[in-house]
Amino acid sequence: MSDKINRTTVLAVRRGDQVAMAGDGQITTGDIVLKRGASKVRRLYHDQVIAGFAGSVADAVTLFERFEAQLEKYSGQLRRGAIELAKEWRTDRVLRRLEAWLIVADQKDMLLLSGEGDVIEPDDNVIAIGSGGGYAQAAAKALLQYTDLKAVDIARISMELAASLCVYTNDQISLVSLG
Repeated sequence: MSDKINRTTVLAVRRGDQVAMAGDGQITTGDIVLKRGASKVRRLYHDQVIAGFAGSVADAVTLFERFEAQLEKYSGQLRRGAIELAKEWRTDRVLRRLEAWLIVADQKDMLLLSGEGDVIEPDDNVIAIGSGGGYAQAAAKALLQYTDLKAVDIARISMELAASLCVYTNDQISLVSLG
Protein backbone atom coordinates (compact mmCIF):
# COMPACT_ATOMS: atom_id res chain seq x y z
CA MET A 1 0.00 0.00 0.00
CA SER A 2 1.31 3.42 -0.92
CA ASP A 3 2.42 5.74 1.88
CA LYS A 4 -0.05 8.31 0.45
CA ILE A 5 -2.95 5.97 1.17
CA ASN A 6 -1.86 5.59 4.78
CA ARG A 7 -1.91 9.30 5.51
CA THR A 8 -5.58 9.75 6.26
CA THR A 9 -8.52 8.17 8.03
CA VAL A 10 -11.95 7.32 6.64
CA LEU A 11 -14.53 5.33 8.62
CA ALA A 12 -17.96 3.92 7.80
CA VAL A 13 -20.41 2.69 10.45
CA ARG A 14 -23.84 1.09 10.13
CA ARG A 15 -26.38 0.86 12.94
CA GLY A 16 -29.87 -0.25 12.05
CA ASP A 17 -31.07 1.63 8.99
CA GLN A 18 -28.49 4.41 9.36
CA VAL A 19 -25.02 4.41 7.81
CA ALA A 20 -22.50 7.17 8.47
CA MET A 21 -19.14 7.90 6.91
CA ALA A 22 -16.51 10.25 8.31
CA GLY A 23 -13.14 11.41 7.07
CA ASP A 24 -10.48 13.66 8.51
CA GLY A 25 -9.49 16.80 6.64
CA GLN A 26 -5.72 16.60 6.59
CA ILE A 27 -3.77 16.47 3.34
CA THR A 28 -0.03 16.00 3.66
CA THR A 29 2.99 15.66 1.47
CA GLY A 30 5.89 14.07 3.26
CA ASP A 31 5.81 15.52 6.76
CA ILE A 32 4.14 18.80 5.74
CA VAL A 33 0.43 19.53 6.19
CA LEU A 34 -0.85 21.20 3.02
CA LYS A 35 -4.51 21.46 3.97
CA ARG A 36 -6.45 20.91 7.18
CA GLY A 37 -10.06 21.09 5.96
CA ALA A 38 -10.35 18.82 2.92
CA SER A 39 -13.46 16.69 2.47
CA LYS A 40 -12.71 13.03 1.76
CA VAL A 41 -16.31 11.85 1.93
CA ARG A 42 -19.18 12.68 -0.40
CA ARG A 43 -22.61 11.75 -1.63
CA LEU A 44 -23.06 10.09 -5.02
CA TYR A 45 -25.88 8.84 -7.22
CA HIS A 46 -28.76 11.15 -6.28
CA ASP A 47 -27.63 11.21 -2.62
CA GLN A 48 -28.35 7.46 -2.29
CA VAL A 49 -24.70 6.42 -1.93
CA ILE A 50 -21.92 7.74 0.27
CA ALA A 51 -18.24 7.28 -0.51
CA GLY A 52 -14.91 8.13 1.04
CA PHE A 53 -11.32 7.80 -0.10
CA ALA A 54 -7.78 7.42 1.08
CA GLY A 55 -4.94 8.20 -1.30
CA SER A 56 -4.24 10.70 -4.01
CA VAL A 57 -7.01 13.28 -4.35
CA ALA A 58 -6.85 13.37 -8.15
CA ASP A 59 -6.93 9.58 -8.30
CA ALA A 60 -9.88 9.43 -5.91
CA VAL A 61 -11.85 12.01 -7.89
CA THR A 62 -11.26 9.96 -11.04
CA LEU A 63 -12.47 6.83 -9.25
CA PHE A 64 -15.54 8.62 -7.84
CA GLU A 65 -16.46 9.70 -11.38
CA ARG A 66 -15.98 6.18 -12.75
CA PHE A 67 -17.91 4.67 -9.86
CA GLU A 68 -20.79 7.09 -10.29
CA ALA A 69 -20.90 6.18 -14.00
CA GLN A 70 -21.19 2.51 -12.99
CA LEU A 71 -23.97 3.38 -10.55
CA GLU A 72 -25.82 5.19 -13.34
CA LYS A 73 -25.31 2.25 -15.68
CA TYR A 74 -26.67 -0.23 -13.12
CA SER A 75 -29.48 1.95 -11.72
CA GLY A 76 -27.85 2.56 -8.35
CA GLN A 77 -27.00 -1.07 -7.59
CA LEU A 78 -24.04 -0.49 -5.27
CA ARG A 79 -22.63 -4.02 -5.27
CA ARG A 80 -22.85 -4.39 -9.06
CA GLY A 81 -21.33 -0.94 -9.63
CA ALA A 82 -18.51 -1.72 -7.20
CA ILE A 83 -17.67 -5.01 -8.87
CA GLU A 84 -17.65 -3.42 -12.32
CA LEU A 85 -15.44 -0.56 -11.09
CA ALA A 86 -13.03 -3.02 -9.46
CA LYS A 87 -12.76 -4.99 -12.72
CA GLU A 88 -12.17 -1.82 -14.71
CA TRP A 89 -9.71 -0.49 -12.12
CA ARG A 90 -7.67 -3.69 -12.16
CA THR A 91 -7.55 -4.18 -15.93
CA ASP A 92 -7.40 -0.65 -17.39
CA ARG A 93 -3.81 0.41 -18.08
CA VAL A 94 -4.35 3.96 -16.79
CA LEU A 95 -6.68 3.19 -13.88
CA ARG A 96 -4.52 0.44 -12.42
CA ARG A 97 -1.84 3.03 -11.67
CA LEU A 98 -4.21 5.04 -9.48
CA GLU A 99 -3.30 5.07 -5.81
CA ALA A 100 -6.44 5.19 -3.70
CA TRP A 101 -8.85 3.05 -1.71
CA LEU A 102 -12.58 3.67 -1.56
CA ILE A 103 -15.26 2.87 0.97
CA VAL A 104 -18.76 2.99 -0.50
CA ALA A 105 -22.12 2.44 1.19
CA ASP A 106 -25.84 2.65 0.66
CA GLN A 107 -28.84 1.62 2.76
CA LYS A 108 -28.03 -2.11 2.30
CA ASP A 109 -24.33 -2.56 1.61
CA MET A 110 -20.96 -1.26 2.79
CA LEU A 111 -17.87 -2.15 0.71
CA LEU A 112 -14.14 -1.52 0.47
CA LEU A 113 -12.68 -1.22 -3.04
CA SER A 114 -9.03 -1.35 -4.03
CA GLY A 115 -6.95 -1.27 -7.20
CA GLU A 116 -6.04 -4.91 -6.70
CA GLY A 117 -9.62 -5.79 -7.61
CA ASP A 118 -10.83 -6.16 -4.02
CA VAL A 119 -14.49 -5.66 -3.23
CA ILE A 120 -14.71 -6.49 0.47
CA GLU A 121 -17.79 -6.46 2.67
CA PRO A 122 -16.93 -6.23 6.37
CA ASP A 123 -18.06 -9.00 8.71
CA ASP A 124 -19.56 -6.46 11.05
CA ASN A 125 -20.94 -2.98 10.55
CA VAL A 126 -17.65 -1.06 10.54
CA ILE A 127 -14.88 -0.50 8.00
CA ALA A 128 -11.99 1.96 8.03
CA ILE A 129 -8.99 2.82 5.87
CA GLY A 130 -5.83 4.86 6.27
CA SER A 131 -3.25 5.33 8.98
CA GLY A 132 -5.81 6.09 11.68
CA GLY A 133 -8.20 3.43 10.41
CA GLY A 134 -7.28 0.85 13.03
CA TYR A 135 -7.90 3.32 15.86
CA ALA A 136 -11.19 4.53 14.40
CA GLN A 137 -12.39 1.01 13.65
CA ALA A 138 -11.57 -0.27 17.16
CA ALA A 139 -13.37 2.67 18.76
CA ALA A 140 -16.41 2.24 16.48
CA LYS A 141 -16.64 -1.50 17.21
CA ALA A 142 -16.57 -0.83 20.95
CA LEU A 143 -19.17 1.92 20.70
CA LEU A 144 -21.43 -0.28 18.55
CA GLN A 145 -21.19 -3.11 21.04
CA TYR A 146 -21.44 -1.22 24.31
CA THR A 147 -23.60 1.84 23.61
CA ASP A 148 -26.87 2.77 21.95
CA LEU A 149 -25.35 5.72 20.07
CA LYS A 150 -26.49 6.48 16.53
CA ALA A 151 -24.16 5.70 13.62
CA VAL A 152 -23.32 9.40 13.10
CA ASP A 153 -22.31 9.81 16.73
CA ILE A 154 -20.21 6.64 16.66
CA ALA A 155 -18.44 7.82 13.50
CA ARG A 156 -17.74 11.28 14.92
CA ILE A 157 -16.47 10.05 18.31
CA SER A 158 -14.36 7.31 16.71
CA MET A 159 -12.74 9.81 14.34
CA GLU A 160 -12.04 12.18 17.24
CA LEU A 161 -10.27 9.33 19.05
CA ALA A 162 -8.28 8.44 15.93
CA ALA A 163 -7.26 12.10 15.54
CA SER A 164 -5.95 12.14 19.10
CA LEU A 165 -3.68 9.14 18.33
CA CYS A 166 -2.63 9.31 14.66
CA VAL A 167 -0.34 12.11 13.45
CA TYR A 168 -1.80 11.85 9.92
CA THR A 169 -5.40 12.25 11.11
CA ASN A 170 -6.71 15.63 12.20
CA ASP A 171 -9.87 16.74 13.98
CA GLN A 172 -11.39 18.57 10.98
CA ILE A 173 -13.96 15.83 10.37
CA SER A 174 -16.39 15.65 7.45
CA LEU A 175 -19.42 13.47 8.13
CA VAL A 176 -22.19 12.25 5.79
CA SER A 177 -24.99 9.81 6.49
CA LEU A 178 -27.96 7.99 5.03
CA GLY A 179 -31.10 6.92 6.84
